[in-house]
Amino acid sequence: MKKRLGLFAIILLCLYTLSACGQPLSSGKLKKAGLLVTESVNDQVWGTKGYKGMLKIQSHFDVDVYYKEGINSQVIAERAVKEFDQKGVNLIFGHGQEYADYFNKLAEQYPHIHFVSFNGDATKENTTSLNFDAYAMGFFGGMVAGHMTNTNKLGIIAAYEWQPEVEGFYEGALYQNKDVDVDIQYVWQWDDDKRALDILDNMLRKDIDVFYPAGDGYNVPVIEKIKENNLFAIGFVSDQSDLGESTVLTSTVQHVDTLYELVADEFIKGKLDSGNLSFDFQEDVITLGKFSPLVDEEFKKSLNDMIETYKKTGKLPNHED
Repeated sequence: MKKRLGLFAIILLCLYTLSACGQPLSSGKLKKAGLLVTESVNDQVWGTKGYKGMLKIQSHFDVDVYYKEGINSQVIAERAVKEFDQKGVNLIFGHGQEYADYFNKLAEQYPHIHFVSFNGDATKENTTSLNFDAYAMGFFGGMVAGHMTNTNKLGIIAAYEWQPEVEGFYEGALYQNKDVDVDIQYVWQWDDDKRALDILDNMLRKDIDVFYPAGDGYNVPVIEKIKENNLFAIGFVSDQSDLGESTVLTSTVQHVDTLYELVADEFIKGKLDSGNLSFDFQEDVITLGKFSPLVDEEFKKSLNDMIETYKKTGKLPNHED
């Protein structure tokens, strides 16, 4: 009889384990949160956005948060995760694409921790990759550029070819202005100021008057030089209207801090899925930034109406029914 009861208990345990497969791993208890960045949280761009996200989690959910800078290899990441684990952290954000690989290798060692990265491929049950669906933000930013150009010549100073916002900007500019010519050049890094400024110098000789510096590590010095030449820019990732409202026509903004808070909330509710998740205007984590007073009210109203339609239907203005 005892043997039968033991066997029955084992069967029940197996059935329970199987029933949990495919479900969100997090069980609804956020103890502490941690952030890993490859460089610094004081860079005033990408790293700072991650830090602000952690502050939102700390404030909204009343939990301790930690961060570690310079986490730029698997070995260093392993040491950082071990330290976070000792502090009781059970939700770790890796603020970049490289962390997806780091976390996939560490996840099974720390099944009680949920690992979150950006723009990578999360393959374990307790790993999630967050991806901004950036095509639409580029499209609407391109529409502003196509509307505001005086020379019908635009310049995109992109970091990499794979950026969906680059294609979106190109398509949006052409949708708004069929006569526009778009010059696209690549820096091949997020933060190579020198190459980005060299590309800008080359574009300035081509009578380009609206620029999209789509790299958050170099866009500030690029916009400053655009301002010196009394030309226009579309800001990238942050609302960059503070760099000059007569220069920055609007910005394509990714609200990383809001996304961090959203993810923590899903984790607490036990609803944070593993795998690769995408976010867009519909989740209010992507928006356009403040408009320059130079952009006319009629166009702004029309554009905002298109954005609202996109949020409701998922259809961009160039979508064919």
